[in-house]
Order: sequence, then C-alpha cells, then structure tokens
Amino acid sequence: MTPKKRGRDLGLPFPGTPGPWNAITDVPGVRVGFTTLTDPARNMRTGVTAILPRHETGRPKPVWAGFHSLNGNGEMTGVHWINDAGYFVGPICITNTHGVGAAHTGAVEWMIATYASHFQEEHAWAMPVVAETYDGVLNDINAMFVKPEHAVAALNAAASGPVAEGSTGGGNGMICYDFKGGTGTSSRRITVGGEDYTVGVLVQANFGTRPWLSVLGVPVGQQMAEGWQRTKESGSIIVIIATDAPLSDAILRQLAKRASLGIGRSGTPGGNNSGDIFLALSVADEIPDTLHAGPVIQRRSLNWEELDPLYQAAVEAVDESVINAIVAGEDVATFKPAGFICPAIDTARLMQIMQAHGRGART
Repeated sequence: MTPKKRGRDLGLPFPGTPGPWNAITDVPGVRVGFTTLTDPARNMRTGVTAILPRHETGRPKPVWAGFHSLNGNGEMTGVHWINDAGYFVGPICITNTHGVGAAHTGAVEWMIATYASHFQEEHAWAMPVVAETYDGVLNDINAMFVKPEHAVAALNAAASGPVAEGSTGGGNGMICYDFKGGTGTSSRRITVGGEDYTVGVLVQANFGTRPWLSVLGVPVGQQMAEGWQRTKESGSIIVIIATDAPLSDAILRQLAKRASLGIGRSGTPGGNNSGDIFLALSVADEIPDTLHAGPVIQRRSLNWEELDPLYQAAVEAVDESVINAIVAGEDVATFKPAGFICPAIDTARLMQIMQAHGRGART
C-alpha cells in the first residue's frame, strides 16, 4: 500500500525546520520498531511500538530523562525512578492499556538477552519504560492479544530511518479527535550557542473530541462534524521527546512539560478521561552504566537562558506529530460499540478548509 501523504506533504505550513526524516529517528542513535496485530475476524487491532534511545551492545547505558503528567489517567512505568534519579536504562514500549504487563515482561526478557553479561555478572535490575493508551473501541482489549513476544519482536525490529505512522504498532487501534489516529512523529533542527541539535517526537495519539480539533489555528473539527463520533472524550496520548542536546534533569522535566502546549495546539484542554503522559530524554553525555561510572559523574547542560529554541522546537514537533498521526488514518470498523466506522480524516476536505482560511498551500 502506498503511504498516505504526511501533513507537510499535503501543504500544511508547519513552522520550523525538520530533520531529514522529520521523525524521532533524526536524533542520533534513536531507533523505532513495531509489532502490528490486525485480524478483523477476531476483533484484533492493536500492537506494540518500541523505541531504543541508544545503539548499544554489551552493557546498557543510562539515558537522561524527565517526566511530566498533564492528566494522569493512564500508565507509564519506571517514572518514579526517573523523577528521583533523572535517568532510565533500557527501552521504551508503548501499547494498549491491558498490554502493559505483557510488554513489560517482553522488554525485560529482551534486556536480559541483549545485555546478558550485565545481568549475569551484576546484581542488575531491569526497569523499562512501558506506556499505554486505550484501544477498546476498535480492538477487543479484553482478549489480551499483546504478548511478551510482541514486545520482543518490536524491539528487535527497531531501526533508524523513516517511521511508519497511523495504524502501526501500539497506535493500531487508536482514535484521535474522533478520526482514526495512532502513531505520529516529527522533528526539528535548532542551533544554540553555535551548536546544532535535533529534537524528535513520537506520539501515540488517542485523545480529543471532534469539535475540539484545530489545525494550525483553524477549527476544522467544527466544520467536519458529520459521521461517527463519541459523546465524550475517552482516550489518552503518550508523547516521547528525544534530543541530542545536553540537558540537566530539571531541564528535561521542563522539556516534558512543553508537550502539554504541543497537544494543546490541536485543541485539547486535557480531558478528565485522558491520560496525557510525557517523557523527555537526552542521548547526550553518554556514560557507562552507573555500577561502573565511578564516584563522580560529570555532565554538561545548556544554559537555562538559552532554552527557548528548544522549547519551541518541542511544541512544534508535538503538534505536527499529532496531525501526522491523524492524516495517516484509514476507515476502521468499530468493535465496541459495533456497527460503526471510525473514519479517516478526509484530507482533501481538510485542505479545502485550511485554504479557505489562508493556511494551506495547494499541492
């Protein structure tokens, strides 16, 4: 199947300069993999998305990180330690709400196999980051289709390069602003103090109601009101922000907060039933695992006074990632309630509305 056009390809004038793939994989070393599970006869539409922050062999290395919850109606494992220590070790997996345990088990199994000597020689512990959004409208979530081996397969498939969007991996069964949603990604190139850096974002978008949807300031959801819609907001969004800029723990927490502004640009107020949960990570200042890092760890960080370009890049890339997830969608039959179609957004109509407001180039 020919991939659908992304937001920029349609002519949407997103601000900022993306990297070569306009994806989280533009951040050096970051890789993404998917296991996508689809079987309409079994009401199966789910999966696992895997993100590897570093290209490692032998022993895992800390990844500096910060966490923020805009609305905590959801799950992201490992964040207590991230809040206390400012780092995590291992991969990130994103799946559905009832798949967290299976994905966590699979990620632990993958870590033990991948870093065999580390776990054999040390009293090492595995605490991967696993996050979720609810896909029970399009998928029989209670059938527990996600198994540990699906997380392992997604991790083993992780690669650099372009990232598939829409109904891929954990995004397979997700709905965004009452259109088919799912996986979306984007990136930005910035310069701070004469040094070039990349900010990359991946979202699993499963949030919002149709009337809220705004694209680059245009209230398109109110003008595309026909077709199936839910009566209230009942989803979530996971946002992963990655960068190669050197950042302190405190700044990474501040960067994670900017995802709130990014998702707000598309119209959400952060609904009560939505788990809006964000993680920011930096691959800069690589050190050995903490068991062998020595008594003093030296790190670099951008000056707080120079952070505005970084924050702006994150907000822009989060917004574009959400729209990319939506425009990649396709019509999908609902499972619960049955008998409806969750529609793909009509991109031709979308662009007509945008152009009528002077916000879309003709392609």
